[in-house]
Amino acid sequence: MVASLLALAVALLLGAGSGGVDRGAAAPVEVEGAEVTYGSVVKLMHEKTKHRLHSHDVPYGSGSGQQSVTGFPEGDDANSYWIIRPTPDSSVKQGDAIETGSIIKLQHMRTRRWLHSHLHASPLSGNLEVSCFGGDELSDTGDYWRLEIEGSGKLWKRDKKVRLRHIDTGGYLHSHNKKYNRLGGGQQEVCGVREKRAENIWLAAEGVYLPVNGSK
Repeated sequence: MVASLLALAVALLLGAGSGGVDRGAAAPVEVEGAEVTYGSVVKLMHEKTKHRLHSHDVPYGSGSGQQSVTGFPEGDDANSYWIIRPTPDSSVKQGDAIETGSIIKLQHMRTRRWLHSHLHASPLSGNLEVSCFGGDELSDTGDYWRLEIEGSGKLWKRDKKVRLRHIDTGGYLHSHNKKYNRLGGGQQEVCGVREKRAENIWLAAEGVYLPVNGSK
C-alpha cells in the first residue's frame, strides 16, 4: 500500500522539465485521515500570506550560494512539494504519525535537496538564510527541524498550526511579504528568525498523505 502510494506521488507530483515555476504538472491527492505522517509528500502553506514553501534549482546570489528557498503564491506548482523524513538515528517508520517535539527533515521532491539553514544572512531582510542543501547521500544537522504544534494535541494534523524550529541556529521557519524582484510569480523571502511571531506559522496543505501505520 505504501509503495503504491509513493509511486502515485512520484507520477503525479513530478512533471517533466525543471525551473522555478511548473504549474499544472500535479493535482493534489487526498488520502483519508487527518494525521500528517512520515513519508508523506506535502506542501506547507504559510498561514499569514498563504504562500507555499518552495524551491527550485536557482542559487542565491549572495550568502551561501546554495539553492534558494522562497514562498510561492500559487497552490498548483510542482516545485513546492516536500517529503517528510525522520533523522537517520530515529526508529520511526514510514507511515508513523509525527508528534510535537519530533525532529524532522524536509526533502525537496524535485531536486532531492534538504531544507537547510545556517548563519548566513538572508538576502532581503538580513535574517537567517534558509536554503536547500545536499541530496540523498549528503545531509547534516543543518537539515534538522523541530516540530512545534500550536495549541492542544500532540500529533501533527492537517488542520493544526505548526512551527518548525531549526536545531542548529534556533531560528523559526519564517516568511513575510518581502518580494524578490529577480524571481517571477510574486515569490517572497523565506528565512529564519529566532523569535516566535505570527509569520512563523505553517499549515500542511496539498499533497499525498500516507495512512497512519495500523490504520485501514
